[in-house]
Amino acid sequence: MEDTRIHFIGDELIAGYGDGRALGWTGRVMARTRGVDAITFMLTVPRETTARLAERWQSEVARRSLPGGINRLVVGIGTADVAARISPARSRLSVANILDKAADEHRSCFVVGPPPLPSVNPDATAALSRAVGEVCARRGIPFVDTFEPLRNHEQWMNDVTAAGRDHPGQAGYGLLAWLVLHRGWYEWLGVEQPE
Repeated sequence: MEDTRIHFIGDELIAGYGDGRALGWTGRVMARTRGVDAITFMLTVPRETTARLAERWQSEVARRSLPGGINRLVVGIGTADVAARISPARSRLSVANILDKAADEHRSCFVVGPPPLPSVNPDATAALSRAVGEVCARRGIPFVDTFEPLRNHEQWMNDVTAAGRDHPGQAGYGLLAWLVLHRGWYEWLGVEQPE
């Protein structure tokens, strides 16, 4: 079996910020992934915009990549662009730059969109999610829309608003993991989905 490295890039949600079990959605997803022997790397910067992510990811991922092995890239898009009032068109360009550079390096990509958060404008988050989804669709890259499925999800909303926080806890990260696992994750890795 070839060596596989999976690099997760994005904001604090990739790192599982606020999860009492310290797993986040990435840890839960990897715990449910069988049939691939992979080393994973969480390369996160809190509240990072897509433009800043596009500037930094290559050098950080390159240091952890394995020449001759399989190097995969998971891109988690947060809501920092909305908070910074960056237009969906600019976000689309930044995400396109990330994906195109990854393609040039023969890195297979998987993208997870921004979830709804109470303090972030829902219409702007929806627009960002659509923009990212369009970029992925044009390139044939798997994209997980987390915004629409969670927008009116009672358990999600209760979790992200508990104790005045503005991020998921255990229940919320479990919901994000479920969406990722059931929206193309196993197909992307080329392994069978467990029953």
